[in-house]
Amino acid sequence: MSGKGDTSMASNAGRPKKPRVAVFKFASCDGCQLSLLDCEDELLSVASAIEIAYFPEASSDMREGPYDVSLVEGSITTPHDVERIQFVRQQSAVVVTIGACATAGGIQSLRNWGNHEEFLKCVYASPEYISSLATSTPISAHIPVDFELRGCPINRHQLLEVIIALAAGRKPRIPNHSVCLDCKIRGTVCVEVAQGIPCLGPVTHSGCGAICPDFNRGCYGCFGPVMQANCDGLVDHYQSVGHTSEVLLPLLRNFNAAAPQFAAVSDRLSSADARESEGSQHV
Repeated sequence: MSGKGDTSMASNAGRPKKPRVAVFKFASCDGCQLSLLDCEDELLSVASAIEIAYFPEASSDMREGPYDVSLVEGSITTPHDVERIQFVRQQSAVVVTIGACATAGGIQSLRNWGNHEEFLKCVYASPEYISSLATSTPISAHIPVDFELRGCPINRHQLLEVIIALAAGRKPRIPNHSVCLDCKIRGTVCVEVAQGIPCLGPVTHSGCGAICPDFNRGCYGCFGPVMQANCDGLVDHYQSVGHTSEVLLPLLRNFNAAAPQFAAVSDRLSSADARESEGSQHV
């Protein structure tokens, strides 16, 4: 969750009284857009303060830009996506990326560690007609982004805070602590300490309310890495108490697999496995 640049939308002479908001979709499941629609009663209040100019998921009334704020869901996975996101940036005063796909490449970023051509051959009868990239990358890899809202899906209350804050011309107030603190607040017993279950709570951004540990399972990082996450230290600890890479790699390569902090430590684990395997073959 981070602010990048000036997100102020204070009214200027000649600008519309209501901020014009657009919602765009790239490679994703639409879950984050649905989180906005799930706001129901709150959305009615927000809608009175803004003009929803472009939102294909919700309305066929799609008005052209420019827009004061564009909410962008989804990752970049095709050459056409690359061109389209550049157009979105040109049309938008403020760009806010919403969800794990838009902020970290999403679950589809697992292709970044695979063989793109082999995937196409396995899925499509005529792969030569498919135009896609070998990687799934976040929006920030292609354009400047003003604010990132993480999660798979996003927290609808956090989304409302972002929209209201930008409409009011202030910086959104989104918590920056880890899931571990949420567990303490809820009084949830640490699943790693009490049960030996590997958990990404110490390095994952708050937003879900620490749901998984409350149901006796480890956090799997759906809100992405918290600021200054010590992923290497956490993984080293888990290995020291007997957890293998067969357990840790799937935990790290999940909805936020391509987030730099998660990707770096998962690559380290994968490389260590490869060296160990190569060494055993020479014995």
